[in-house]
Amino acid sequence: QVQLVESGGDSVQAGGSLRLSCAASGHRTSRKWVAWFRQAPGKEREGVAVISTEGALAYALPVKGRFTISQDDAKNTVYLQMNSLKPEDTAMYYCAANSRYGGVLNAADFAYWGQGTQVTVSS
Repeated sequence: QVQLVESGGDSVQAGGSLRLSCAASGHRTSRKWVAWFRQAPGKEREGVAVISTEGALAYALPVKGRFTISQDDAKNTVYLQMNSLKPEDTAMYYCAANSRYGGVLNAADFAYWGQGTQVTVSS
């Protein structure tokens, strides 16, 4: 089993920054890949970024160049640094984990999920 707890969500103005944290515990192999997803009201959950325990990473196009995913192995925590935030970044942000990653940020492929943290960006 894997447990994921997100934190760091807040309300900010456009152009601001936030850092989200995802504290992970449980079987390490099952959480080899950790991703951030987001879901805005009335929209489907979309992938934001993903990182592996070996340091491989990938980003969705809407956030590339603005968001940075990283990890602290000693703290078993994955971070999402979000800069130059836009109102369209407003969503509930979820941390997800899985033992494998197929190269596409598909929510259905991730077995473990946190409860989410809300990010609101005002114009």
